[in-house]
Amino acid sequence: MSKSIVAEGKTTNEAIEKGLKELKVTKNMVDIKVLESGEKRSFFSILAPRVVKVQLTVKENEKHENVKKDRKEIELSIEEQEKAEKNVEKFLKEFLEKTQKDAKYSIEKTSSGLKVNINNENLGFLIGYRGETLYAFQTILSTIASNGTESRVRVVLDIEGYKAKREKALEDLAEKLEKTVIKTKKSVTLEPMQAYERKIIHAKLQNSDKVETRSIGEEPRRRVVISLKRN
Repeated sequence: MSKSIVAEGKTTNEAIEKGLKELKVTKNMVDIKVLESGEKRSFFSILAPRVVKVQLTVKENEKHENVKKDRKEIELSIEEQEKAEKNVEKFLKEFLEKTQKDAKYSIEKTSSGLKVNINNENLGFLIGYRGETLYAFQTILSTIASNGTESRVRVVLDIEGYKAKREKALEDLAEKLEKTVIKTKKSVTLEPMQAYERKIIHAKLQNSDKVETRSIGEEPRRRVVISLKRN
């Protein structure tokens, strides 16, 4: 269920600003509904201060972007694991035979799906800019793995150790920018990132005593803002 609050102010803008401050979000991250505009007033209330009430509801995509705990995953049966492994292995053999004959791959069964690793020197085309192709290929493998199974099979794909390297680079960046924000006392806005990269930044700084993170903008130019925590 989305987080929702009611804020009050002398004007609509004042009420909205109070609500945004309480929720620690930006205007584009919430749905706003004016409950009382304060325009229609009775004769007896004419001397009373004008009060505007607005309801702010955090949008679902905003609410779940900073998820701190992973949702409980559905465990696959042994039969489903074996079926998923065969599906992916068959596809990878045919695919790599036509694209990269020298590539090596490994498939590891997990309770919720499969871990797939592909290694070779010339697999940059499968990684793409900032891993965009890799994640698209991962989605394809999940669909293939799920063929003939009752549960959705989650495939975690890595190519040439890209994910670990990228995650380390983003965590280092988060630490560096945290120090910058603390030193300059000014917010820093990162360049547009995909959702999985933004989550790495959020997760790295979620326990910081000094700074906080939030996402702003619309896809595909959505970005992370790191700022000092409000007292």
